[in-house]
Amino acid sequence: MWQYTYLAINFFTVMICFLFSFHPKIKFHRHFKAFLMASTLVAVFFIAWDVWFTKNGVWWFNDRYLIGKRLFGLPVEELMFFICIPFSCVFTYFCLDKFFKLDWKVDIERIFVIISITLLLCLSVYFEQKIYPFVTFLTTAVSLFVLYFILKVRWIGKASFIYLILMPGFLAVNGILTGTGLDSPIVNYNPNKIIGLRIFTIPIEDTVYGYEMILWNLFFFSLFKSKEITTDQHFEKK
Repeated sequence: MWQYTYLAINFFTVMICFLFSFHPKIKFHRHFKAFLMASTLVAVFFIAWDVWFTKNGVWWFNDRYLIGKRLFGLPVEELMFFICIPFSCVFTYFCLDKFFKLDWKVDIERIFVIISITLLLCLSVYFEQKIYPFVTFLTTAVSLFVLYFILKVRWIGKASFIYLILMPGFLAVNGILTGTGLDSPIVNYNPNKIIGLRIFTIPIEDTVYGYEMILWNLFFFSLFKSKEITTDQHFEKK
């Protein structure tokens, strides 16, 4: 039964959110297409990143907890991770944004973004000899710059707050993946290529990695969702 562990993590991560997607006050199921387009697009980048890191020994997977099927050298469960985790996060963002006013003031959000970019760039330089924190901190800094200053999104503060709300769930899922409650981790990290600072069993870099992934999922989901609404309005007028 242990070979279904990673598969079960993906299943239970997404199932409750999936069922509530059909709630008449939420109706997230109407945006499944927008989500799938967004998550697939973002997954292409992160899967390429995953493949590269796996080949370079930054991390690897424990076959004991896998069903044994692989694609691009990655377990199929790992590929599912890039759909299941974003689904739960985007769904939670959608619900909280729908029922609560969580927008930040413009000046506060700008300061937050600038400080975050500066801190991440400094950290990437400081840890330039360790590939996981270097790449993660650098690409997240670039992502924040592109999203805020070039693409002009104005929900980064709100998304960051919701990501913080999601942190207990993140710690639970990533905790199991990195060995919490198990005899050995599902995902193993090369100690020479990470900072070494962990939250329980989770490398601190994972929190930033997840943050960047969710930001891009939210961006493309919002983009595709707005196009759906525009299209629906167009047909209604006809």
